Amino acid sequence: MAPFEVVVVIAQQDDPTVAETGEQVYQGLLDAGVEVIVDDRPVRAGVKFSDAELVGIPFRVTVGKRGLATGTVELTDRAAGTTVAIPLDEVAKHVREAVAGA
Repeated sequence: MAPFEVVVVIAQQDDPTVAETGEQVYQGLLDAGVEVIVDDRPVRAGVKFSDAELVGIPFRVTVGKRGLATGTVELTDRAAGTTVAIPLDEVAKHVREAVAGA
């Protein structure tokens, strides 16, 4: 059993917009009752992805420059091996549905 249901990965911690949006996504998931942790370490995104995989956290929300340019974040389902782009204003809804369906 994983210690959290979801990890929010801030892909570019050194970018103020990405960092702030990542913190907002994290807080929104907390407020929605999701067991979530944020990875805001100043390391490459690949390191964060590997660590989340090793810990066994079932879902990953990735906040990065590329997604924010289109108003989205990525939701990755570890078990299914799928990644989908979801609108920023629907993160909590999609994550709650994903967790409930797992």
